[in-house]
Amino acid sequence: MRQVFRLIAITALIASANVQAQLPQKVGDTPVPSLAPIIKRASPAVVNIATKGTIRDNNRNPLLDDPFFRRFFGAPDTPRERQFQSAGSGVIVDAKNGYIITNAHVVENASEITVTLLDDRQVKAEVVGRDPGSDVAVLKVTTKNLAEMPLADSSKAEVGDFVIAIGNPFGLQHTVTSGIISALGRSGINPEGYEDFIQTDASINPGNSGGALVDLDGKLVGVNTAIFSRSGGNIGIGFAIPSNMVKAVMTQLIQYGEVKRGMLGVQLRNMTPAIAESLGLANAKGALVGQVVEASPAEKAGIKAGDVITSVNGRNVSNASDTRNIIGLLRIGEKVEIGLLRDGQPRRVTAVIAEGNSTSAEGAAELHAAFEGAALTNAADGAGVQIQSVAEGSPAAQNGLRQNDIIVAIGRVRITNMEQLRSAVKGANAFAITIRRGNATLVFPIG
Repeated sequence: MRQVFRLIAITALIASANVQAQLPQKVGDTPVPSLAPIIKRASPAVVNIATKGTIRDNNRNPLLDDPFFRRFFGAPDTPRERQFQSAGSGVIVDAKNGYIITNAHVVENASEITVTLLDDRQVKAEVVGRDPGSDVAVLKVTTKNLAEMPLADSSKAEVGDFVIAIGNPFGLQHTVTSGIISALGRSGINPEGYEDFIQTDASINPGNSGGALVDLDGKLVGVNTAIFSRSGGNIGIGFAIPSNMVKAVMTQLIQYGEVKRGMLGVQLRNMTPAIAESLGLANAKGALVGQVVEASPAEKAGIKAGDVITSVNGRNVSNASDTRNIIGLLRIGEKVEIGLLRDGQPRRVTAVIAEGNSTSAEGAAELHAAFEGAALTNAADGAGVQIQSVAEGSPAAQNGLRQNDIIVAIGRVRITNMEQLRSAVKGANAFAITIRRGNATLVFPIG
């Protein structure tokens, strides 16, 4: 009897499982929702990106570079460089011209880039331009019958909107996950970058970098770029670059090969409740102007130290990072309306964005081979040249330069801006460089 009962129970479970596996097409008169139609439209525009390249070994003992040391101690002749392979994702945004958006870190140091399409075609790609500051890169492929994904207006995205992540995590091509927008305007992931991240709980894992975050209209609302994780795996906190930022960076990369960021000429600090109270303000929203660079657009517009910037072109700003992001994406010569508080009273001024006198990591080698791989710009306070980023394994890194270092002298020549740096190193084979790193001043030889 017990065997008969077990058989009935097992049969009932199997029948129940079959019923659950075959979901009805409708519940009453309401169709069961499915993301399949959106995914079918969007997936052909998402590609796999495989890269090969060479990087320098930063962990190599410098004594191994001495032939006498190697010969005397019988040390192996190990190479200074090593080959690497990596994978990521990308999104075709212009089928006619073959433009693909991905992350700058996906194609960093890549000498060979292969793009695999949804139909398994493989084509070689070239880098049109990279912008490490925003972590956006544009690739170009030459082939026919491409599908593109339209860009959404990410300013209209709201917390709670459903989104779909499409990419190639762990080499599993065209994996689709879904979730919602968990937060907007996230920053602090890379404080020295230009950040305005969309946070999502759609699963993002290694290999998803550069892939698409898609809204329910099948449009690109963001480019997946990073996750927050203690183990390296997804825990439901992922970040994507908003499509509006991607579009602004992409336009300049296609036109110039780099992003020519403008300069307002202010040193900004985050507001705190204590500072707001001391200034007689009701809240700590905005960016405190700590210093105004002489003859800068900010000075010409009438901005003064102690002002609190509250909006840029009508968009409210919360802190210094928010303000820096917006201004950093404006074009040189563009007029910008600044809303600010002075002595507790609101004011509006108009400034014209000036050239920031910066150079990309790829262009720094034109100054001197020692700077290759470093992105340089005038320091915000006019007191030197700031190193915005340093590519891993690059000559700049090998020479001891680090992100956020400020070059203040070459030999005995004081450096206050890019032009002075360019003049000081012109034709020099070797020189002493003085940098400010945090509260310390360091001097070391180059070349």
